[in-house]
Amino acid sequence: MRAIQQREWGGPETLQLVEVEQPQPGPGEVLVQVVAAGVNPVDYYTREGHAYNRVLSLPFINGWDAAGIVSAVGYGVTRFRPGDRVFGMPWFPREAGAYAEYVTAPARHFALMPDELGFVEAAALPLAGLTAWQMLVDVANVAAGQRVLIAGAAGGVGHLAIQVAKARGAHVIGTGRAAKHPFLRELGADETIDYTTSDVATEVRDADVVIQMFGGKHGLGALESLRPGGILVSGQAAWTPGLLERADELGVRATGYLVDPDDAGLEALADLVRNRQLRVHVDHELPLAEAAKAHEIVAQATTTGKIVLNIAEAA
Repeated sequence: MRAIQQREWGGPETLQLVEVEQPQPGPGEVLVQVVAAGVNPVDYYTREGHAYNRVLSLPFINGWDAAGIVSAVGYGVTRFRPGDRVFGMPWFPREAGAYAEYVTAPARHFALMPDELGFVEAAALPLAGLTAWQMLVDVANVAAGQRVLIAGAAGGVGHLAIQVAKARGAHVIGTGRAAKHPFLRELGADETIDYTTSDVATEVRDADVVIQMFGGKHGLGALESLRPGGILVSGQAAWTPGLLERADELGVRATGYLVDPDDAGLEALADLVRNRQLRVHVDHELPLAEAAKAHEIVAQATTTGKIVLNIAEAA
């Protein structure tokens, strides 16, 4: 099968289109023919050797977002059958190899695709969608009437987090460049802030929940937007020294979070799609052979929504 593989950590040029042996499903696993694969910031951090490389080894096939068709099932699998359309985030943060024509993973790392989504949109949903869902629902337990601040609200996680929070009945404040404010309002944001011209911590001082995907000074500054007792859920806590100590000083809470495979979360996201409470925005769609270009685009940090590799059409 064709796959994008790298034999050394480094720049986009390390991503090479190669032929590798097709995997086979073990007990409890499914073999999925990948039609489309999502591209995320963690993909290029990992490519560079800066993320989760202690649990990874070379040669490495990148990618954790996959949507496709079940080709075969291993012993004991009753959840799916060949021909089912599925989407998921297998194995994260261990190697899943989604930038390939086939992947294998435990059946519960996938869920049935909602009919309302095509494969490209479905491939954009798992990692970012589960991150938003788990941060807001599993960790923060967002409830109706709460004020939720979402930093980088036009990005992959952010644009889905707006919709998940609104589905929970929250009042949503999204940050983004002014040009993206109409998009944020279309998704349901009640307030928008241009972080390039305004001090978010000054504009917002009473948030119940802050969702933050940036580290360093951005993560520390976000704490000041919380009301006493409020909670910051950070996807970059490991890159924000002093986060917990600063939270204690301000009388707020903070926690780091790393997404994990979750069939119940995938099914909840699928239900939101079916109920027209969640839509996925794909900014760029490229063939598998242009994975390096996809990484270059993601690294610019200006993407609205997600980038997806369309593997079936490339074949």
